[in-house]
This record gives sequence, structure tokens and C-alpha cells, in this order.
Amino acid sequence: MERAGEMSDESDPQRMKKIAAAAAYDYEIDPRWAEYWSNVLIPPHMNSRSDVVDHYKRKFYQRYIDSDFVVQPMSSSVSSQGSGASQRSSSIPSTENERTPNSRSSSHTSIPPGRTPSSLQMDKQTVTFAFNAWVFTMSIVGMLPLVPSSLANKAYRLSLLGASFSSMYSLYTQVGIPRTWNHPALPTWLQSVIATRDFMYIPYSLVLITSSTPFKFALVPILCGSIQNVSKFLRKNFTHSTLYRRYLEEPCLWVDANTTTVNILSSNAEVALGFLFIISLFSHRRSIIHTFIYWQLLKLMYNVPATSSYHQSVWSRIGRTINPSINRYAPFLNTPIAAIKRWWLR
Repeated sequence: MERAGEMSDESDPQRMKKIAAAAAYDYEIDPRWAEYWSNVLIPPHMNSRSDVVDHYKRKFYQRYIDSDFVVQPMSSSVSSQGSGASQRSSSIPSTENERTPNSRSSSHTSIPPGRTPSSLQMDKQTVTFAFNAWVFTMSIVGMLPLVPSSLANKAYRLSLLGASFSSMYSLYTQVGIPRTWNHPALPTWLQSVIATRDFMYIPYSLVLITSSTPFKFALVPILCGSIQNVSKFLRKNFTHSTLYRRYLEEPCLWVDANTTTVNILSSNAEVALGFLFIISLFSHRRSIIHTFIYWQLLKLMYNVPATSSYHQSVWSRIGRTINPSINRYAPFLNTPIAAIKRWWLR
């Protein structure tokens, strides 16, 4: 793929250097690549094709590493093969099926008569943006210290409820529903659902909504996720707006350039919330069931690829901080800690 485009650029040494740099970049150690690749919509049989993977690696390199890097479009033969295999009974344009977290386009959704694919995709983007804007607004209201407690508590629960609905809608547009409700199809569908970051916000929100103790600190991960989606939508659709260029462009650019920082902040808040649940066990509003469920969710976040790199970084930092003190002042805790680690990594 793209050999003809690359051969035409061999006369440009600078272009060849950029191609070599993009090919030599270690994508596997960059946590943004796993998130980017999970949001690319292509037919399943093309996931293992090296030319397709290399194409999207170059697009990732262009977006996050070198914006001046030029990526040649995919050949029409590859696009037509992919569209013909995924939907043989309908016509699909041979454009690249790249899905951002805001668009969430899905091959399981049919295009109604009289509407173009672009208009349907814009509808999905707008609905996703509306959900995330609602979550962002309610999270801010719920976290502000000067807001009356009754209003803050309502905003707290509305933000969590909005986050759960937003995640379910994103999963529906991204993964869809199982094609068949039999045993071989359901486990495969569940694996594709659990591997996404959106799925994590559903049990996360439900645990906190049903908990008797409102942790305002729990809105930090919800706020981080919504602000990323809102900023991407604004950058894509409001670049010509005077209001956006004057007040929102710099914050949106900062969020887009610091995605890793925002995700690490979210992971720190999620882990800290787990310890808050443990501390709450010593209060009259304790809930053993909610604490157990939330720590099971933390365990899942530690092992799922979409969040594992951030959570493993947080736990590694915690271990480097407390292990010297435990070894020096409380070595008897090493045995129960080792048992907990075995359960955690199981």
C-alpha cells in the first residue's frame, strides 16, 4: 500500500527522512497509540494486515508527533475490499474508516434513505458532544465549593448519570449489538466491549450513583473524559468561529496536546477514590458491597489495555513510595501485601 506515493517522493531527502522517522517510531510504548487504534473502524479481517496497520500508524504519527508529515491516502482497491466484505448488500464510499472518540461511527448502523453518510456521522458527533457537554457542565457545578449542597448533590448524580448514558451510546455506535445471540458470538462481543475505555465509565458511574456517600472527588475522571471529547469536537467543528478562536482555542489545543497528562490525572483520581472507599468503611455510611465492587473495577482497569498503562504507572509510583517504609517499619505486612498482589494480577 502507498508504494507508488512513496516512490514518487524518493527525490525529496527530507520526505524520506520523515518516512524513516515514522517507521522507526516505537508505537507500542506510546499509550496514545493503543487508544487511537481502538478508535479506528475497519473490517475485522483487515486488522491483521500490516499495510493497513502501517497506514494508521503514519496517520497517528502525523496527528501526535509531526503535523507536517504527509500521509498518502489508502489505495482504492484496499478500501473497496474492506467495504465489500463488511457490507456486501450496500454501497460504501471508499474513504478511510477512521473513528475519533467523538464520531464513534459504526459499521452496524445502516444509512437511512435520503441521508448521506457524512450527515449521519455528524448526527452522531452532535449527540456525543451534547452528552459530554452536559456531563462537563454538571461536573463543574457539582464540584464548585460555593454551590448549595442540595444543588451540588443533584448535579453530582446528574453528571454520573449523563456519563453512563454517554458511554452506553458511544459503545452502541462503536461496537453495536451482537449479530447473533449464541455462545460463540457473545463472548467475542463482550471482549470487544470490555476492552474500551467507555465501558469503564458505566460501572464506575453506577457504583457511585447507588452509593450512599457522595464523593465529589469522583467527578474528576468524569470531567477529564468529557473535556477531552468536548475539546476535540470544538476543534473540528468551530475552528472558524470568532468566539472559539478568541476564548476556547488555546484551552482546546492544550487538552489535545496533553492527553496523556489528563489521562494520568484521571487514573490518579480513580485509584485515590478506591482508598476513600476503604476509609469510608470506618464511618456510619460505609458500604462493603460498593467498596468490593469498586476495587474489582480498579483491578479491571489495571489489566484492560485501554487504561492499563496509566493505572500501572500510578501503582508503580505508589509502590516506590510506600515499600521502603513498609520494609523498614512494618515488614510483617509484606506477606499480606504479596497475597493481595497475587489476587490483583490474577
